[in-house]
Amino acid sequence: LNLVGQMAAGIGHEIRNPMTTVRGYLQLLGAKPEYAVRKPTFDLMISELDRANAIITEFLSLAQTKRTEQRSQDLNDLLGKLYPLIEADTFTQNKQISFIPGEIPNLELNGNEITQLLLNLTRNGLEAMEERGRLQIKSYVDNGKVVLAIADEGCGIAAENLRKLGTPFFTTKDSGTGLGLATCYKIVESHNAKIDIDSSTRGTTFFISFPIPVASSKIVDILSQKAIHPISGS
Repeated sequence: LNLVGQMAAGIGHEIRNPMTTVRGYLQLLGAKPEYAVRKPTFDLMISELDRANAIITEFLSLAQTKRTEQRSQDLNDLLGKLYPLIEADTFTQNKQISFIPGEIPNLELNGNEITQLLLNLTRNGLEAMEERGRLQIKSYVDNGKVVLAIADEGCGIAAENLRKLGTPFFTTKDSGTGLGLATCYKIVESHNAKIDIDSSTRGTTFFISFPIPVASSKIVDILSQKAIHPISGS
């Protein structure tokens, strides 16, 4: 696995170098007045290069075998910093969002990975909904775990597809890569956490349960009594 990870990183680096060069020249050409009529084509090509780069990023994240550095952090703080970006995505799609942070202890987290996890899950939820649909994000303590719940009001996930979620390259989207959720599952695994999914025709909720560090375990009972009740089946 280490060898596969090293090979993937090397290949990704070698592919990105020429892509960066091509992207730069497309930007230069698009800025020239004599090529103004071609600018929409150049912009489309740049967009496709960016999409390819995003796929490489997801693949490299999936192929990574080295344990990432984690430190004590407040999950609600990470959510709060990311919320304006998610909110902007929501409003541009004429949808709604709510964030209900519960009282939770600090967790051992890798901030970059959790940010990627949150963006992937929230954007999946937004894509699953029609206009005016609501995305809800909650955090709370339940059964000695810190739970992050992300619920959408989409049409749900077919039962035969639920078992395949997290499998690399499996996707039901026309333009999907099948790497986004696979990356989420890998991030959750690296945090010794667990993903549970509740899905019906009224929507889907992803529950990510994080273990509480020993240093914070003394306040778990108190927090459990104050915990916001989990999102009911969506």
